[in-house]
Amino acid sequence: MNDLSPPKPEDLRPPHVVMRLARLGAFHQCRLSFMRTLLRRMKREDWEFSRPVFDVDGAGVGTAVYTATGPERSYSLVCFGHDLPPDQRSDRVIAEAWDATFALHDGIPDAEDIARLAANVPKQEAGRVSAKELTLSRANRSVRLFAHVIDCLAAGQQPDRDKITEVGYLMRTTAVYGSGKFGALDRAGVQERAECNGPFQLEMLTVFLIRAFVLDLVEHMARERAPDRAVALEPALRRRFGIGNSTGLGMAPFLINHPLLIHKWIAARETALARVRAVGQARARDRAAFTDALARARRQADDWRSAHDLQIAKLADLRGDLARIAAHAAEFTAGANPWDALYRWGAKTLTLEGQEALVALILEPHGDLIDDLTDEMAADEVAGFDIDGAMPLAKIRDIIAREYRWAREIDWQARPAQARAWYVSEEKLEPRLGERHDEPIADYEQPLAPGRDIAAMADDLDHFGGDTCAAFLRQHPEHRHSLRRAQIVAAHPYAEIRDNTIAATMLPIDLLRCKLSFFGASNFDPRSDRWLRINMFQNAPFPHELASADPDQWSYGPEA
Repeated sequence: MNDLSPPKPEDLRPPHVVMRLARLGAFHQCRLSFMRTLLRRMKREDWEFSRPVFDVDGAGVGTAVYTATGPERSYSLVCFGHDLPPDQRSDRVIAEAWDATFALHDGIPDAEDIARLAANVPKQEAGRVSAKELTLSRANRSVRLFAHVIDCLAAGQQPDRDKITEVGYLMRTTAVYGSGKFGALDRAGVQERAECNGPFQLEMLTVFLIRAFVLDLVEHMARERAPDRAVALEPALRRRFGIGNSTGLGMAPFLINHPLLIHKWIAARETALARVRAVGQARARDRAAFTDALARARRQADDWRSAHDLQIAKLADLRGDLARIAAHAAEFTAGANPWDALYRWGAKTLTLEGQEALVALILEPHGDLIDDLTDEMAADEVAGFDIDGAMPLAKIRDIIAREYRWAREIDWQARPAQARAWYVSEEKLEPRLGERHDEPIADYEQPLAPGRDIAAMADDLDHFGGDTCAAFLRQHPEHRHSLRRAQIVAAHPYAEIRDNTIAATMLPIDLLRCKLSFFGASNFDPRSDRWLRINMFQNAPFPHELASADPDQWSYGPEA
């Protein structure tokens, strides 16, 4: 029987090790990632899928509906295909037209719902949906691959496998909006539903169904072009297509703005690692599963493409480290406390990229030991909003000394320490990062530099003679957000990134990759230090395959 009791704090990796930007920017998907949580649930609960509407012409223009039905309710993705001229295709959030637009409807839409959505969803932010909708999304075709696949299928041939490997998707989304945006139902309206309790489950369902629509679409367009000659994609080749996503600075502040939630995510991952490291002997099936996942991870790393210098260097580290793991794993998985021994070896031997890949690989065989932790990854963030005004200032000073020593050691008067400023663009109301000393943006700065702000509060505490937090805030109300944050971090140690988020050397893509790894994304491909492309659900089973498929086996790619 596995011991599922909470690990002791000393058994967990400490926050000052885990919560550094460079390490967070090396995270990989794992068993706790949200895509995998969704597929395991749908497989376990025997969800059913249907396509009640598919009214699309040979140019890809029209309407389709994909419905997913669980034990208690149904969700329907309403899809609108468009024939977008190439010169209008853009990944930027300010685009006004897309190749396809989508809304996830709560239930099964009737003709009136579809007509209402047809008048609004193609407009995205310029339109409005209702509380019957749960997400809003859009996607563009891959210029390199979409036409190639249709051409091949229409000619009775399968597309080029190398081209599929190079790109990996036929469409990429530029947003999946949820949680009440543009009139959709707020998360509070669904969070009590079992299937929605975990983070981003409706958004992951949206992408899973978008992928089904896109692959159906290219096969349909090929048949419309050459009904007597066209073929469908071979199933194994079909699964190699995921859904791409372009993500930029709009997502980056999330990890800073949601400290309680981020603590939950990281704590679950670190608890999972501690549980596995505590295993005394490696079962034969677990050693085999680890070896299989490692072999797949190596092939996946070999297929991973990027033209960005930062990622090219990381890929070199990853490929080299995976080879080192393969050379040493047999020795370490056969003895006592094998997973702990393997982890400790990796911590001393591997780069950050390899260390965090090893963490994910160590977790892979141990679903029976760790999958329950996915039930603990949601957070009631409202509960952390209240400030304990009666808390003695001596306790706050102790918290700062323990949790924020790193912040007080930074010279905040040095220009590089405050080189950047986060602000919100007037045009799109999206977060942006500017150069403080070169642009007139300081007056518009958002509170996204907790280290600097805590250090400023600590300086004022050093000269304050009162006894309680309430007394301090009466004199220094500008520190309310910092004091609240310190109280949160005291009880939730993984809530704070232990780095300067406005430094000249800070890389926003580290924030992005951390969050996207929890989604379950792969093939991180930075296009600058501020935005990247990813792939979602690549190699996963399609809705019609899930009943007979392993909901986890796909995550490291197909078998050789």
